[in-house]
Amino acid sequence: MTTVEPAPGIDTGPAPTPGSAPSTPSAAVPLRRWLALAAVAVGTFAMVTAEQLPMGLLTPIGGAFDVSEGTAGLMVTVPGLVASAAAPLLPVLIRRADRRAVLIALLGLMAAANLLSVLAPNFGVLLASRFLVGISIGGFWALAAGIAVRMVPAEFVGRATAITFGGATAANVLGVPAGTLIGEFSSWRTAFATVGGLGLLVVLALLVLLPSLPAGDPVRLRTLAEQFRNRAVRAGVLTTFLLVGGHFAAFTFVSPVLQDVSGISQGMVGPLLLVFGAAGILGNFLAGAVVGRDVRRVVMAIGLLLAGILALFPLIGTSVAGGVTLLVGWGLAFGGVPVSVQTWILQSAPREAAEAATALNTSVFNLAIALGAFFGGLVVNAAGLTATLWVGAAVGLVTALTVWRTRGASG
Repeated sequence: MTTVEPAPGIDTGPAPTPGSAPSTPSAAVPLRRWLALAAVAVGTFAMVTAEQLPMGLLTPIGGAFDVSEGTAGLMVTVPGLVASAAAPLLPVLIRRADRRAVLIALLGLMAAANLLSVLAPNFGVLLASRFLVGISIGGFWALAAGIAVRMVPAEFVGRATAITFGGATAANVLGVPAGTLIGEFSSWRTAFATVGGLGLLVVLALLVLLPSLPAGDPVRLRTLAEQFRNRAVRAGVLTTFLLVGGHFAAFTFVSPVLQDVSGISQGMVGPLLLVFGAAGILGNFLAGAVVGRDVRRVVMAIGLLLAGILALFPLIGTSVAGGVTLLVGWGLAFGGVPVSVQTWILQSAPREAAEAATALNTSVFNLAIALGAFFGGLVVNAAGLTATLWVGAAVGLVTALTVWRTRGASG
């Protein structure tokens, strides 16, 4: 297939640092580029939804295979852990392969894995399909994270990155309720089939819209190690771990929190999660508009907002109005996390090592999801729902303090 030639002034080589001056005068970004970025955003939506889909379907899946809900929860843990390993390793393994071809192949793998989930005759086969989902998620995120900065001139990078990560933000909060609704109206197998079908549609879109993205210098294991020794990158990775881990320690239990703390009926939880998702998408684009000016201040503000909202939930979230108001604020705050931490990493890493640095950050992001949910569950079992809200608030505050102490590290 004929590849799309880059527009004048648009670099399709190794990713530049957001906010840096372009080497040549910038031209207007062709519509085809924005459409390609939108397709990548839908791809990230499909990938993250595939990872988190079982959260709302544990009961019917456990019943279908006669396993406990705790055991069924391995469908979330397995892809999260596999993705955290695949994210840094896959860029090393693919070396000089065209990133366009790899992205399309990974989306195809996700679609095939979901088809295997639909046809799974037993729980073991279902877990095997989730292992494949983990590989596709880790690899796709690691590569998609750097696509935006290769598709547009430097002054449009913030907007392009917000579009790319808008899909992930939407999936983090919309994927689970949407999958749950599909499962309720049909079956859990239909929910998996729907996500797989969406993945195939994105494959077709990327075949048409995405230009060739040849690799720069191949990522090597020593490159990954060098980036972890980079003080600025290490600070960004730590920030990612704290923000995401603290959020998921509390958000994993948002449904019982809304019901038990705020007195909201179970039937209203799904629609309210959609509201949370809309707020998250807005937060993503608000952060994308300002993060290029001072990423450290934006991340500090997000950490403080999350800390304040989660700390206030047990105090003023005890009514329907209070709970809904704080939930919307929570969505706005967390919506800015993906674009902000990714911008931090891209500003901190040398141009030639941007892919390695984003792979490390993607690995930590997925690890934080798995560990945040796991330790949040331990807190809930030991001390109740309110305690996990306090823990999330404490981690948000620690994040802000950590960023303040490393204020010279974000570049």
